[in-house]
Amino acid sequence: MSGGLDSSVTAALLAEQGHEVIGLTAHLWREGSRCCSLDDARRARQVAEFLDIPHYLVNALGFFGERIVAPFVQEYAEGRTPSPCVRCNEVVKFGLLLREALALGCTHLATGHYARLARREDGWHLSRGRDRRKDQSYFLHRLDQSQLAHVLFPLGDLTKPEVADLARAKNLPVIHDSESQDLCFVNADGYAEFIEKQRPNLHQPGPIVDTAGRVLGRHEGYYHFTIGQREGLGVAAAQRLYVKELHADTNTVVVAPLGETLAPGCRLADVHWIREAPRGPIECAVQLRYRHAGARATVRPTGDGGAQVDFTEPQFAVTPGQAAVFYDGDDVLGGGWIVAERTP
Repeated sequence: MSGGLDSSVTAALLAEQGHEVIGLTAHLWREGSRCCSLDDARRARQVAEFLDIPHYLVNALGFFGERIVAPFVQEYAEGRTPSPCVRCNEVVKFGLLLREALALGCTHLATGHYARLARREDGWHLSRGRDRRKDQSYFLHRLDQSQLAHVLFPLGDLTKPEVADLARAKNLPVIHDSESQDLCFVNADGYAEFIEKQRPNLHQPGPIVDTAGRVLGRHEGYYHFTIGQREGLGVAAAQRLYVKELHADTNTVVVAPLGETLAPGCRLADVHWIREAPRGPIECAVQLRYRHAGARATVRPTGDGGAQVDFTEPQFAVTPGQAAVFYDGDDVLGGGWIVAERTP
């Protein structure tokens, strides 16, 4: 429970259905967090008291810092753009918190994620939530069968407006405000300033170059940029330019016109499959980031735990460090971490 709308409605629905419900909140980060500070824990406790259910606080500050925040900073330091929410779901929410729940004698961990689960002959299937605008299955693709067997997603068949209506109808003591898509542990100063505080040595000026190596401008640190970025480049050019590559070793940002940022495929590492891994290439849709619509592609397992992805149509801003998630319709097959784009 975060004290927010989704987890509070989740708890209320389960209690209404007759389940024995326990509220569990992880204190993951210091004050300023948007879901896991002590202030959030206090709000979660208020909801638990309103619902007349027990509430427990798990101190996971050290665990979260070591397993999520430190790798996040390291990824940026190496010129990649990480997706810490994917890792957090895998190792914190459905790792640490699930273990805590089972130790308390619970049978399942229920969360306010907008995703759906179904048990079929070949195992548990994870699918997109009914509300496609809020669907969070992308962030859950690394869960395995043992985790999914102990998970509930009560909001999977609801839309966000329906959840808000339920909260009002039940008079839940939650705030109905707009939601931030930013990282929970990064404050309003932004991720670049956060990284600078963690690694002040990275704050060094460097060149912005085109693909031929011509210097077009200067930057104050490559970690201020992400692949595909168009605004705020600080260079003048006859045509619109986008960030194509980040080179941490030389502190260089490479920019290019749109056509040069399209990739025919990419290489993945540490691929995870929800069920049994395929024995050969598969045709599916591949979602390259949370708001990406997905692209038709052939995924070829490489035998070393990785995969090669070949898109039917070249894709924009294939970003090392991000997750590429495989879908068969609404069904999540698995996914892996993007290592590099594949050149023609």
